[in-house]
Amino acid sequence: MALSVGNKSPDFELTTIGENGPEVVRLADNLGEGNILLLFVPMAFTGVCTQEFCSVTSELSEYSDLNAKVFGISGDNPFAQQNWKEKENIEITLLSDYEHEVAKAYDVAYDSFLPAKNLFMGGVPKRSAYIVDKEGIIQYAESSDSPGDLPDFDAIKAKLKELS
Repeated sequence: MALSVGNKSPDFELTTIGENGPEVVRLADNLGEGNILLLFVPMAFTGVCTQEFCSVTSELSEYSDLNAKVFGISGDNPFAQQNWKEKENIEITLLSDYEHEVAKAYDVAYDSFLPAKNLFMGGVPKRSAYIVDKEGIIQYAESSDSPGDLPDFDAIKAKLKELS
């Protein structure tokens, strides 16, 4: 069962591509400054995932005003994520969970995922959203078995407003 509100958020170290190449982002290093919105998506370059991250990008100032830092997490390698980010003008920090360890720690990994005919994948993250507060406690948790269902961003913003 996916982690829920009140659980301690598992710490993690994931790779992103920064200005000078690969960089490690550790959740614990980002605690204490504000709230963190973690958005798990199944896969880069797919329609709904692109829609979600482009929409969040267009509203980044709202998340910033709500004292939230946004991270997007997928099981893609960081170089594929960077290509996706550049192609779609995604401005949120994308974190590579290439080994699917974080998706498993949050218990949001598909056992089996079939995004297209004859394309079988395991460990891919379910579309999920978590708000982690300054102390590392989960304050909002949402996960969907359906890869086409977007998180409830109105509820996410309402929770962030309540926390700020």
